[in-house]
Amino acid sequence: MPEQDTSEDLDGLIARVDPDRWLSSRFIADARTRGDVIALYAYDYELARAPKVASNALMGEIRLTWWREVLDEVFEGRAVRHHPTAQALARAVARHGLPRALLEDMIDARYRELSPEPMNLADALVWARDTGGAAAMLAARMLDPDADQAKAASGGTAWAIGRLMGTAGMTGEGAQAALDEALAGARGLSAAAFPAVAHATLARVRAKGARPSDLAARGRLFWAVLTGRV
Repeated sequence: MPEQDTSEDLDGLIARVDPDRWLSSRFIADARTRGDVIALYAYDYELARAPKVASNALMGEIRLTWWREVLDEVFEGRAVRHHPTAQALARAVARHGLPRALLEDMIDARYRELSPEPMNLADALVWARDTGGAAAMLAARMLDPDADQAKAASGGTAWAIGRLMGTAGMTGEGAQAALDEALAGARGLSAAAFPAVAHATLARVRAKGARPSDLAARGRLFWAVLTGRV
């Protein structure tokens, strides 16, 4: 069973482990909706941990299955297990009518990380779409139910591609072209939904393996939100 982090609330957790998306969430005015988006990012964090902390692929599968069982409880109206992220996710799903399919995609994407074989470019782009892209679609839905889901997916995918390029050695013209295309695809997302993808403005920096200072990241995000462009 995944460990519960009782030392800090989910907002504090995401500020520490996912600073890019935490900064984006600061531009969500409604506190409850902001908390629901943070719950989504905490769910993604738990899924991302599964392949990293498991001692072998089987243990990783068990951890991911645990979260699939959480979705069973959430969507079947049963009591949800007492894990802070599971409880917060259940509330977000109920309030916003989030679709299970995208939450499932986020689990399935993590199974690819259990393989010792490196992902090729095509697989990596699918992974980026089903992790960062799926999360952005869900966040955009919470912020603006009428938002263009394809644009949201592009923004979230761009951010995930940038991180892959910077941390997993995904380089070359194909990767750069995919990043450029994803960033272009995010243009025109509604102002209400824009915090779901604002962090994509850091994708090019992340692709170079750089880590902007907190002040620089805040400045980039503020400008992105102000102009509506990543």
